[in-house]
Amino acid sequence: MIKFFRIQPILAFFLISVTVPSACVNQVFAHEKQSQEFLDDQDKSQQNLLRAIQLIDRSMAAYFADEDIKMHRFYNPFTQVRSEEKASVWMYSAAIEAVNAVLNGLKKQHNVGESKLYEAHYTRYVDLLAKLHANAAYYLGTFTLTSFTQNKEWTVYAVDRAREKGKANVTGVLNVYDDQMWLVHELLEAYHVTGEKRYLDEAEYLTAYVLDGWDCTFDEKGKENGGIPWGPGYVTKHACSNAPMISPLVRLYEIYKKRGDQITAHSIDSTDKITRITRKEKKSDFYLRFAKRIYDWQKAHLLNEKGVYADMMGDCVPECTIAYEIVNGTRYRKNTELRKAVGTAFSYNSGTMLSGAADLYRVTNVKSYLEDGKKLADASFRHFAKLGQQVPEHYSYATDGFNNWFNGVLLRGFTSMYPIYGKAGTYIDSFQQNLDYGYAHFLKDGFLPNDLLAGWAMNPNKNDLEGMFMFTYATQYATLAQVK
Repeated sequence: MIKFFRIQPILAFFLISVTVPSACVNQVFAHEKQSQEFLDDQDKSQQNLLRAIQLIDRSMAAYFADEDIKMHRFYNPFTQVRSEEKASVWMYSAAIEAVNAVLNGLKKQHNVGESKLYEAHYTRYVDLLAKLHANAAYYLGTFTLTSFTQNKEWTVYAVDRAREKGKANVTGVLNVYDDQMWLVHELLEAYHVTGEKRYLDEAEYLTAYVLDGWDCTFDEKGKENGGIPWGPGYVTKHACSNAPMISPLVRLYEIYKKRGDQITAHSIDSTDKITRITRKEKKSDFYLRFAKRIYDWQKAHLLNEKGVYADMMGDCVPECTIAYEIVNGTRYRKNTELRKAVGTAFSYNSGTMLSGAADLYRVTNVKSYLEDGKKLADASFRHFAKLGQQVPEHYSYATDGFNNWFNGVLLRGFTSMYPIYGKAGTYIDSFQQNLDYGYAHFLKDGFLPNDLLAGWAMNPNKNDLEGMFMFTYATQYATLAQVK
């Protein structure tokens, strides 16, 4: 059972930034003070949701600039300076994720008769979502890809932002499949919370692009190689470019399961192992089949001896360069042999598989997914959470690199498992405790530190904070607000 510990927030005195519009920030701060007064007699879920809203509003004022809402990567609440470096599309998508999480929380509050937060924030957050989505087009670009089954022009998201919408460079290693996957996830969330079909249409388009990267070639024993490389410019197949697609595919299956819509599926003939073929398939069948294939591939290749997931399949033979073959006069991508799983086991690679197992169990009732999820939940908490390392009775998670965002994906995995595995509630509690500890002890002008248990650096100049981490904290609070 999840235990909530009520901690009154400490609101630090807000210092107006010379680089962030002061009128906007003052408006946000005044709204927070007013909202906090309303919250004092409300339950924990509303407190969590309001804190998520406060973090997002403060972050939008600090990290975003201009009408085209250009996202800056870092902001230092002590020096009130934001970096010139712009966020990648992955970092930008963290803002969309946070807004979606709050919208989901607001709808659930509204559905149980708690409408004050909904009435105050829902419409403006739908508008903010639309604005973030519209300006994500600065990351869009077009190129022609030679894949395992076809040659096709695609318009997808680049790693880096361009100066004009639709003009980003997406060739080679300048776009990666996992970025598209996270955007698919958030586009489907946006469709769920708004009902606007344009989000669904783009999600399906990007899904087709991602699945076009699936390695459907066959090995010497006639078995499909499977797996999706990190991007069209890579040969290594990563946990992050496979498992994040499982839950969106399940959601697409659920959208179409009672409909007869069809899709064109591309593959290689299993008889001669070389001829590229296309066929019509029911969308719901196609999406669920691919969710299972990706889940099975990652489990077979990347689950390590500690019960969590390694980073990628590497050790390329003969080398890690893209190879091509000519079949009936047409050039296609060729398989590159990958001999072993390598790399760090990051928390988000296990988190995506947790969500995938829970979602697949929900729609198939196949008990192996439930058992996988239980084992993975226990192994993940054992591996990634360290009791008492920094604060007594609190669990520490890694915060170096991008681990703060990774850990948020693990939390989502735990919350996916919780309805079918009550023990996951204990694991979820650790995130609630850490967020509340950071909020109570280290909240600085509306910002939380990189390390929620250790706080800020002594040197004020050493406190540059990733924008995506602030949005991650908001997402975590909004996610916790929805856990029953």
